[in-house]
Amino acid sequence: MLNISHTREGLRLEVLVQPRSSRNQIVGEFQGALKVKLTAPPVEGEANQALLAYLSQHLKLAKSQLRLARGESSRHKSIVIKGLSQEELLTRLGMK
Repeated sequence: MLNISHTREGLRLEVLVQPRSSRNQIVGEFQGALKVKLTAPPVEGEANQALLAYLSQHLKLAKSQLRLARGESSRHKSIVIKGLSQEELLTRLGMK
């Protein structure tokens, strides 16, 4: 089960990033976090930018509706998502 919490700003989703993968893809749930593989390297924020761009495209949201809340230099990150309910988020992630 994904760790999704409600905040004043929106939904907070825990994400585990695997950089330098062969392709961008959502792998599934891993220890409560959404595991995402990215082709971008973990250098100078490239993986963070790639994560936000990939998730905004996958969730069909504007990039401005996603914000990195925690984990700028870590593989474990928290993303705040505005404009979706928890049920909509799980549906768009293919987890429901």
